[in-house]
Amino acid sequence: MNKVTFSEDLCKGCGLCVHVCPKKIITLNHDRLNKKGYHPAGIIDIEKCIACAMCATMCPDVVIKVEKE
Repeated sequence: MNKVTFSEDLCKGCGLCVHVCPKKIITLNHDRLNKKGYHPAGIIDIEKCIACAMCATMCPDVVIKVEKE
């Protein structure tokens, strides 16, 4: 299985990763805030992840790490 890690406390909730994900499995978590006061992004269904790394490439703060199986 592919692995995607978000450094949630560094995420500023810009949503760019949400918009570029071809599988639409990234969302902003509106139920919690990180240390900076933003809603962090996260994966809702890792099984559907194809490890394309578009989210990591788009992230301006380099908070996403994608590891392919």
